Amino acid sequence: MNIAIVGATGLVGRTMIRVLEERDTPLSSLTLLASGRSAGTVIPFRGKDLVVQELKPDSFHGVDVALFSAGGALSKEYAPIAAASGCTVIDNSSAWRMDPDVPLVVPEVNASDAFLHKGIIANPNCSTIQMVVALKPISDAFGLKRVVVSTYQSPSGAGQKGLDQLNAELAGSEPTVRITDHTLAGNTVFHTIGGVGESSEEETKMIRETRRIMHLPDLPLAVTCVRVPVLGGHGESVAVETLRPCTDVDVRTLLSSTPGIVVMDNPVHAVYPTPAFSNNTDPVYVGRIRKDESVENGVMMWIVADNLRKGAATNAVQILETLLEQQ
Repeated sequence: MNIAIVGATGLVGRTMIRVLEERDTPLSSLTLLASGRSAGTVIPFRGKDLVVQELKPDSFHGVDVALFSAGGALSKEYAPIAAASGCTVIDNSSAWRMDPDVPLVVPEVNASDAFLHKGIIANPNCSTIQMVVALKPISDAFGLKRVVVSTYQSPSGAGQKGLDQLNAELAGSEPTVRITDHTLAGNTVFHTIGGVGESSEEETKMIRETRRIMHLPDLPLAVTCVRVPVLGGHGESVAVETLRPCTDVDVRTLLSSTPGIVVMDNPVHAVYPTPAFSNNTDPVYVGRIRKDESVENGVMMWIVADNLRKGAATNAVQILETLLEQQ
């Protein structure tokens, strides 16, 4: 198939290129697209130098699948154009995630939904992806009654500008771009919040997307999302209350045999997943699995993944590979 990447020079776009190369995803050609100011950039891929082209309405002629990672506004404008030309769009922005005609897909959880697309498939939020990968087997085995999660997210979730602000502050410089008016280095900050007593945009995303991906529209979730000063990788403290009895041993055994999950759970010897450990890797890591004594059927766990890979680029490529399997 002929593949294109829109936003190829961005943080996630470049990661998509690396993931395609590392996974040796079968494709006939790869077209790199970006804004006019990035056109002409040369990026190596499988022993060749690819020149980034300027994104235009006619860029999708002959393209079978396009991976979009260039922001919601651009996706709203160009994804329908691409789809109308016969190209299937896998979009990494939040623009299409709650559109009822656009499937929201994590291949380990709801791969079959990808084939319900009408030209556009949405890639979920990074924090949602890693959590639902761990929740799915628990839901299948024991049922879910309630989920409570607090996230510890890298500023890289906001793209290169998030890393630029953090790196500038760590170097003692004044950032030229900011994702928050607060200091990131040595601090914790929240995502955009609309008003007093309201959830942040990120928290609302996790609730809505989790319910949609898992086909559990009434699942009770309580979510708090926080940015922490780590360069890459998201951590999540998750408390799961199940419908049927389960123990921490049950969950540890179950997740240990689940594809896409690596259990690291020997805290006596400081064996547990960390954001630094997850960097540049694709699995979802789970540790600190333990009984939640506050409820009858409850387990707590710590979930970590590389937000640029499994939380964005790798999940998009896995959706592409899901489509390829049906060719």
